[in-house]
Amino acid sequence: MENTVINEARNAVPDKTVLPYLIREPRVKTAAGKAVILLHGVGSNEQDLFSLAEQLPPDFYIISPRGPFTSGAGRYAWYQVDFSTGRPVYNKEQEAASREMIKRFMEQVQEKYQLQEIYIGGFSQGAIMSYSIGLLYPDKVAGVIALSGRLLEEIKPMVHKDAYLQRLKIFIAHGIQDGTLSIAYAREARAYLQTTGAPISYHEYGMSHQVNSEVVKNLADWLKKAK
Repeated sequence: MENTVINEARNAVPDKTVLPYLIREPRVKTAAGKAVILLHGVGSNEQDLFSLAEQLPPDFYIISPRGPFTSGAGRYAWYQVDFSTGRPVYNKEQEAASREMIKRFMEQVQEKYQLQEIYIGGFSQGAIMSYSIGLLYPDKVAGVIALSGRLLEEIKPMVHKDAYLQRLKIFIAHGIQDGTLSIAYAREARAYLQTTGAPISYHEYGMSHQVNSEVVKNLADWLKKAK
């Protein structure tokens, strides 16, 4: 079933978007036009988080784009990052370029599928990009899903704490045993986000740098309740 969905999605991909992507259209059609855009982590691709599509609410479009920078065969990223110093050091120009591409991609799929409500989320580097998009363009998205990510310090001075931001729903999931991006990043993000007035659903799990079944269940429940 999963492979069938992916093959159908490949055939449905238009050739004029700034990023190639997979899509699962809603199994239950509604007038709301709701979508979750899922951004993969570094060294992965659009098939990774798309594998979660059938576990998420059936009334959502599930859209999974591919990062623009190649890191190997079938491996992509939103920007280059170096962990050799013990803390992630990233390519700021690539991050900014990806941010603009994701924003444009959102506009393109919103128009194509007549979307009224977009949630943007991702894992690891995808979560980092989702934080940035949500905080910088809170008028464009209904919510942010951050799975094992962090909030870039460089983004904070650009954030406008306005009414749009106070309506931005945020789901955070992180493992307390995460050796790639420490749980401290999630706690720091929560502390900052609390100053914005945005509603936060925060979860810690006894896992490493991963997405487990409990995370997916909690995310699905959160999406069902999000209005």
